[in-house]
Amino acid sequence: MPDRYAVIGNPVSHSKSPVIHAAFARATEQDLAYQAILAPLGRFGATVEAFRVAGGKGANVTLPFKLEAFDLATETTERARAAHAVNTLSFEAGAVRGENTDGVGLMRDIETNLGVEIAGKRVLVMGAGGAARGVLGPLLERRPAALTLANRTPDKAIELARCFSRHGPVVGGGYEALGPHRFDIVVNATAASLAGDLPPLPTSLFGAGALAYDMMYGSGPTLFLQWAREQGVTRLADGLGMLVEQAAESFFLWRAVRPETAPVIAMLRAG
Repeated sequence: MPDRYAVIGNPVSHSKSPVIHAAFARATEQDLAYQAILAPLGRFGATVEAFRVAGGKGANVTLPFKLEAFDLATETTERARAAHAVNTLSFEAGAVRGENTDGVGLMRDIETNLGVEIAGKRVLVMGAGGAARGVLGPLLERRPAALTLANRTPDKAIELARCFSRHGPVVGGGYEALGPHRFDIVVNATAASLAGDLPPLPTSLFGAGALAYDMMYGSGPTLFLQWAREQGVTRLADGLGMLVEQAAESFFLWRAVRPETAPVIAMLRAG
């Protein structure tokens, strides 16, 4: 009988994780089954426990449960504690181990897949929620020249920057403070563009040769990427590569085998 894994979220029917992990399993000849599980709001813990008791070996966690997954875990890694959020659970000998692979996924997509070096660059992260929190530590480990957080509620960005200040120099504030600054890498860690909205961004945001990266993805360019293109940016990327890379890290944690990601990204791009 194959080992069982799942992605748990609400909603979850749109998730590409079952397709991704099935492709990883075929390529690495791993005997596993991976499903999507809808957890009712307020029933995340019970849903995880039911899956674990039924023989589940591990689970990915998507919105809106990453903070609940952190609280549920009986053991957490340093990356998960820094993010205060968990997207990967492993069930081992009665323990629930929590990890966060989002930051690793973003780093591999930017540095390996896109060939963009983060060290020495001026980086802006838009947003101060769970998505931003999950990638700040890994970004600071790359030693950018400067890391700025911007959020519609400036106090949230300031507080998040304070939380990560021990990892490296990072400042937070509102979008109105961005005016005089230029950035080499701009990461949209909000879901605003999928909702047809954009933060109040200055048109002078991007430095020469800048990368505009949206952690969201869809069938076409997100609103943020469309706007970046209108400002003359030619290096554009959505979050599909990050999705596959963070899944590969989860797969490695569970199976001790690292799958190739390029064929899976190409498969998803082809539709």
